[in-house]
Amino acid sequence: MSQTHSKSRQQAEIAFGNAQTQFFARNSAVDELDSIVRSREEKTLRLREARLAKEVHDRATATASLLTRRAKTR
Repeated sequence: MSQTHSKSRQQAEIAFGNAQTQFFARNSAVDELDSIVRSREEKTLRLREARLAKEVHDRATATASLLTRRAKTR
């Protein structure tokens, strides 16, 4: 059962298909950008946590070093 459509209907179908393709391409691009932003934010968070942990460790090491020096001088 093959249906034949009018020329204007065929043109409308083609135009709709083109618009739909552009819509899906744009959604794909937006999804890709969202993914990039999300991964950047996750990396930033990991780096921030690592930096803060290092600062805490360095502070504790410096404090222990000062306490050791004070104990030796007394």
